[in-house]
Formats: sequence, C-alpha cells, structure tokens
Amino acid sequence: MNYWLMKSEPNVFSLDDLRQRPQQLEPWDGVRNYQARNMMRDEMRRGDQVFFYHSNCEQPGIVGIMDIARAGYPDFSAHDQGSKYFDSKSTPDKPRWFMVDVQYVRHLKRVITLKELKDQPPLQDFPLIRRGNRLSIMPVSPVNWAFILSLEEMQPL
Repeated sequence: MNYWLMKSEPNVFSLDDLRQRPQQLEPWDGVRNYQARNMMRDEMRRGDQVFFYHSNCEQPGIVGIMDIARAGYPDFSAHDQGSKYFDSKSTPDKPRWFMVDVQYVRHLKRVITLKELKDQPPLQDFPLIRRGNRLSIMPVSPVNWAFILSLEEMQPL
C-alpha cells in the first residue's frame, strides 16, 4: 500500500463534498501538472490511502482520509469542450491527463494544520512543508503517515 496527500481548495471541492457524493465516491479530475499526473497514472493503486488536505483557505491543513477506489485512467474532462479542464491536445486515443477515483473514509478528529506540520522536527523531509513545493499530489512515507496520524490524538501546539 502507498500513502498520498491530495490538496483541494475547500471552496472548490471539500472533504464534506466528497462525503455527500453518492457512495462517497468521486473522480479526482482536473489535475494539469505532469508530475502529479504521472503519480496518478503510474503509481496510485486501488486501496492506497490518502490524506485530504484543504489548501488556500483560512486554516490550511489535513482534514481527513480517503482511499483510492480506482487506479489511474484517462481524465474525460480533458475532452469536454464545456469543461474548464478541456485540453485540445488530449484525445481519447492519446490521453494527456489522468485521474483516479477517491472514496471518503473519515474526517480526522481535528484539523492538523500546515503550521503544526511545519513545527514537527520528524516531518522536516515531508514534501508538503518543503519550500516551493506546490504540487497538489504528493507521496507520504509510511513513517510520516503514522506520525501524522499520531498528531490527531494530540492537542495542537
């Protein structure tokens, strides 16, 4: 099993939105970064676990957990001219963009904020807190996954 972190702005798509979807399942579409695309296409597998991170908001942080319910497949929004994610260079025969399906697992007992993550010495190698890292999808090591989950039970600093 692999572990991941996926970011979304809560005013665009939140963990509550995912929980309210039929079967609490949704395609994670619209990723238009090649490095993130490659992770979805080549590395994410059904059953992998994912931290859901709310970004670009008053209190950015990890808010919950979801599973990868379907491994990478072509992002159909790239072929929809009415979609904000349309890409004329992506065709059904030669897809440029990929997505995965995610499924809600649970909310964390509390938000683990970006500030709190940055204040944790064991997380200094965590990609999310590296300066200049703006990827919307990133791997999480098993050690970092376990450590971050342990923070859920602690009072914030």
